[in-house]
Amino acid sequence: METKENKMGTMPVKRLILNMSLPMIISMMVQALYNVVDSIFVARLSEEALTAVTLVFPMQNFIIALATGTGVGFNVLLSQGLGEKNYEKSDSAANAGVFLVLINTIIFVLIGLFGAVPFITSQTNDAAIQADAIIYLQIISFLSTGSFLQITGERLLQATGRTMLSMISQIVGAVANIILDPIMIFGLLGFPKMGVAGAAYATVIGQFIASAVGLFLNVKYNKEIHLSIKQILHPRMRIIKPIYFIAIPSILMVSIGSVMTYAMNIILIAFSTTATAVFGVYFKLQSFFFLPVFGLNNGLIPVLSYNYGAMNKKRIDEALRFSLALAFGIMLAGTLLLEAVPGVLLDMFNAADDMKSMGIIALRTIAIHFPLAAIGIVLSSVFQAFAQSIYSLIISVMRQLVVLIPAAWLLAQTGNVNNVWWSFFIAEIISFITSIYFFKKVYNSTIRPIESMQGE
Repeated sequence: METKENKMGTMPVKRLILNMSLPMIISMMVQALYNVVDSIFVARLSEEALTAVTLVFPMQNFIIALATGTGVGFNVLLSQGLGEKNYEKSDSAANAGVFLVLINTIIFVLIGLFGAVPFITSQTNDAAIQADAIIYLQIISFLSTGSFLQITGERLLQATGRTMLSMISQIVGAVANIILDPIMIFGLLGFPKMGVAGAAYATVIGQFIASAVGLFLNVKYNKEIHLSIKQILHPRMRIIKPIYFIAIPSILMVSIGSVMTYAMNIILIAFSTTATAVFGVYFKLQSFFFLPVFGLNNGLIPVLSYNYGAMNKKRIDEALRFSLALAFGIMLAGTLLLEAVPGVLLDMFNAADDMKSMGIIALRTIAIHFPLAAIGIVLSSVFQAFAQSIYSLIISVMRQLVVLIPAAWLLAQTGNVNNVWWSFFIAEIISFITSIYFFKKVYNSTIRPIESMQGE
C-alpha cells in the first residue's frame, strides 16, 4: 500500500520548522512556567525549602536525561525509517521506546530506595534541608514512571510531525501541576498541608496526567506508527542496540548536567545556603529561554533525520540556517531581560536582601553567555540527527566538567562568590569553539557528500 509523503519532505522549510517547533516551544514555555511557579510556591515556605529542592535538581535532571536521551535514540531511527519508507523499522523503534520506559523506571525505584539519603547528605549537613530534600527525591524516584511515559509519548508524536498533539500532552500536565502546587503545598480545598512533599506529589501527578493524554493521542491519531503490547513486552533486540548507540551519548550528555549541578551545589553551599538558593533560582529562570531552544531542537532533529533519509541536502541546509537564527534571537532576548530587571525577577522568589544582592550580580554575569549557548544547542541537533551524538557528549564534557567545574572551584578560592558566576562564560567560549570544529567535520563528511550522490 502506497503511503503519501510526510510533510517533513514536502512542506516549505521555514514553515515546517515553525510548524514542528512552535508547538514544542510553546509547551516548553509552559514547562518553564511550571518550573518557576513551583519554585515560587516552595520559596514561600522558606529559603531552606528552596535550597532543598535545588539539591534534588541533579537527580531530577538525571530522570530527564534517561527519558530524553532514550527518546532521541528511538526518535532518530523512527524518523529515518519513515524517510526510507521502512515501516517495520519505524514501528520496531516506537515499541522498543515504550519497553525502555520499564527499564528506566526500575533504575529509579532502586535509586529512591538506596540512593536518596547518601545523595542528599553528601551535599549538606543541615537536618531540616536534608529531611525536605530526601522526601522530595524519594517521591519523584518511586513515581518516575509518569515522567518516562510522558516524554516517550511526546517523542512518538514529534517523530511523525504531530507536534501540536505533543504540545497538548505537555501543556495539560504542566497546567495540572501548576494548579495542584498551591493546593498540596499549603493544604487548600481540604488537602493536608504537605510542604515540599506536596510539591513533589503535584509534579508526579501532573506527569501521570500528561502521560495518559499522550498515550490516548498516540493510539487515536498517530497512524504512521503502530504500538503493540506484544512488541512492547517482547521488543526486537536488534533495534535496542542502535537505539542505545544513539541514546547513550545523549543520556550521558544530559547526565553531565546532573554532575555539574551537584558539584556546583557543593561549591556554592560552602559559601552559604543562600548561594545555593540563588543558583536554583537561576536555573528556573534560564529555563524560560533554554527550554524553548531545546523545543526548537526537538522539532529540528526529525526534520534533519527525515531529509537525510530522503537525501535532500537543500532542505537540511535551509533548516539549519533558519534554526540558528531563531535560537540566537530567543537567547539574546534572555540576556537582555536578565541584564535589565534581575531584581524584579528575584522578588518573585521572595528573596531576602542578601539573596537579592547576590542574585542580581549572578544573573547579570551568567546571562552573558546565552547567545553563544544557542548556537551550540542547534549544532548539537546535527550530531544527534546523524547518529554522531558522541560529538555532543565530548562538547558537554568539556563545557561542564573539564572547564566549568574546575573554573568555578578555582574562582571560589578567591573567597568571593560573585567571581564563581564567571565560570559559565568561560566554559561557553571553549564549547562554542569546539562545536564549530565538530560541526564542520560532520557537515563535510555526512551532509556535503549528498550533492555528489544526487549527481548535482
